[in-house]
Amino acid sequence: MAGTETSAAQPEGGMRRISIGKVVINIGVGKSGEAVERARKVLEQITSQKPSQRKAKKSIRDFGTHKGEPIGLVVTARGQERCKELIKKLLVAREGKVSESSFDARGSVSFGLKEHIEIPGIRYDPEIGIWGMNISVVLQRPGYRVSRRVRRTGSLGKSHVVTKQDAMDYFKREFEVRIE
Repeated sequence: MAGTETSAAQPEGGMRRISIGKVVINIGVGKSGEAVERARKVLEQITSQKPSQRKAKKSIRDFGTHKGEPIGLVVTARGQERCKELIKKLLVAREGKVSESSFDARGSVSFGLKEHIEIPGIRYDPEIGIWGMNISVVLQRPGYRVSRRVRRTGSLGKSHVVTKQDAMDYFKREFEVRIE
């Protein structure tokens, strides 16, 4: 039969098109004060956005943290073109490699960087130091808002969810990534 090809062989278009929903960059500092301010400068250099503070949920005497004090920073980048440029820069720092275990069943990708100075365009500043970070990329298809909106929330069909294989194929195609 002529029209019974698998969906993998058909070109993605319309509602099957995968796009980047958001890119979240997180730096866990672990203590408040000057370290949080230095990490803030790093995130502002990378994304040109103002980071949001994350506060300790409880006091831990061994770590020297107190409930309510800022111990981490996070930035969320949105917009298709902006996110693509940011991901390209971050993947250069990883030498274009991403582990297969970095992809989850819902099509999200998470990976880390040990040193922010590996990112192109970022220079080492002794006043700031060297910071590691976690990056999470959420992939989606048109219509995902139905499951997230406040009013009249709906569910997505299984065939519309971005799978692990879809996410790996997207990263290979868009960013020329090697998956190990």
